Amino acid sequence: MLRIEDTDRERSTDANIEQILDALRWLELDWDEGPLSQFERADRHRECLEQLLLSGAAYRDTAGGEEVRAWKAEHGNRGYRGEPSEAEGAAVRLRVPDEGETTVTDRIRGEIRFENRLQDDPVIARADGSVLYNFAVAIDDADMQISDVIRGDDHLSNTPKQLYVFTALGTDPPRYAHLPLLHGPDGKKLSKRHGAASVQELRGAGYLPAAVRNYLALLGWGTSDDTTLMDTDELIRRFAIEDVGSTSAIFDVQKLRWVNGRFIREQPLEDYEAALAAHLQRSDPGAAAAFAGATPAQRHEACAIVQDKAQTVTEIWPLIGFLFESPADDPAAWGKIMRPELKEPLAAAAARLAALEPFDVVAVEHALRELAEGLGMKPKLLLQPIRVAITGTTISPGIFESVAALGRERTVERIEAALARL
Repeated sequence: MLRIEDTDRERSTDANIEQILDALRWLELDWDEGPLSQFERADRHRECLEQLLLSGAAYRDTAGGEEVRAWKAEHGNRGYRGEPSEAEGAAVRLRVPDEGETTVTDRIRGEIRFENRLQDDPVIARADGSVLYNFAVAIDDADMQISDVIRGDDHLSNTPKQLYVFTALGTDPPRYAHLPLLHGPDGKKLSKRHGAASVQELRGAGYLPAAVRNYLALLGWGTSDDTTLMDTDELIRRFAIEDVGSTSAIFDVQKLRWVNGRFIREQPLEDYEAALAAHLQRSDPGAAAAFAGATPAQRHEACAIVQDKAQTVTEIWPLIGFLFESPADDPAAWGKIMRPELKEPLAAAAARLAALEPFDVVAVEHALRELAEGLGMKPKLLLQPIRVAITGTTISPGIFESVAALGRERTVERIEAALARL
């Protein structure tokens, strides 16, 4: 059941709601019913509010924050109990029993007991008649026959307030499980500084939905045999909420990168290509057009030579972009590698490659290694200048694979252009 809890109208903008739906769609987490709007159920919430007022389970009260604090100080810090009032500006409070305990039976933490005498009569509706979250959510859970509520443990303090509503309505509550919050490697609550502020940012950083699902499932939970990489069908089969730990889970972006790298390397090449195309469409329309404009064989070969190199999708295009666009402009790489004394070796390499048959990886490697040996050079001293000439940078897939993928004509043309600059 996908329910958008949008009673806070300032925060529940169309853009914010679309961000939630966009995140779920990208993660490929689907739903059976909805999305349903909590705000649009306001009439039902008011109906239940009137029911509780008529039964005496709720009452109107004008006390503000200062009056509540004063009452609690006077009564030994017991939970606030107000006096019914019909005065203008009265909010609605739900009556809490003075005796006994309210027990939250949590599927992760076991039984958690709250002394009723320490709980305030909670406000369930404002003076204008609009209901508060804890009241609305309990009514919706009851009406929609929600079986399980699984949420962060920062909601644990809300649970007894919701149980009071279920009791007042004479309805059985759902089962609850409160997940540990995510912390960064420094032990502090997860935030932007840890590099994982939102699903959209994970997508923008080049992570795959399947890898994110796998990694998130492992936060606070794990298999008995410590299996790390699982597809979603296996996660569904093996996951048990009772096996989730109660301590805070650590979100480690380096571990996520490792998991993502494994997913990238092991996915079918056509999926790898599709993931890159989708990323470029979102982040770089010019590169997306260049990639789409190449032949299927060119795209396939480019992805094949780099599939084992990248850990995120964002790392792919910088490695293979030279196959679809002009070489990168990296003055630091040029200044470090390209020296005037390389003119003769580079000219010899251009001539050797121009005449090479067949022009494939094996032939390219044999020809360039043989040339370097004939010139009395270490292979690296010849191959790195060729890399800078054809890619513009010092980083690329394997040089022999890069030359073969670029092809004879463009390789020779770029080496000759580099010679003209020396």
